[in-house]
Amino acid sequence: MLTNFVDFISVLFASLVVGSMFGLWLGLNPFDLPAAVYVAQHQQLVRGLNVALPVMGAVAIVFTLAAAFLARDQPTRFTLLLVTAACLIAAGLVTRFLNQPINAIVMTWSADSPPASWTQLRDEWWRWHVVRAGAGVIGLCLLIAATLRRG
Repeated sequence: MLTNFVDFISVLFASLVVGSMFGLWLGLNPFDLPAAVYVAQHQQLVRGLNVALPVMGAVAIVFTLAAAFLARDQPTRFTLLLVTAACLIAAGLVTRFLNQPINAIVMTWSADSPPASWTQLRDEWWRWHVVRAGAGVIGLCLLIAATLRRG
């Protein structure tokens, strides 16, 4: 029963976080946006997601590690869960140390007059977003495989 609960919370929160990352990658490619639209959109995303996603990511990591602890006598499942946690942690570190500092800078911009070099930070943010989304998707795939492995 405990394993079912831990797996459920882990899959739920990892899916919400990775789904958000994937949705941003899929639907919000910023390269064709005019500067004013990009700045307004980015600022809105930061206001809406900057606190919620890291908290949900932390919940996913904690419950994935708990699932690994519960699976310590199942080597394949245990390994899958540890690698899942590593992927989610990597995505979180990219977010905290590479994307969020750029978010803080973009939040100081005016949509009516962004700095002349706005595209450089946009491109850097996007590169790191693709890295974290990739780590998240790999982690979610491994988490699903580990969960199915239990059955």
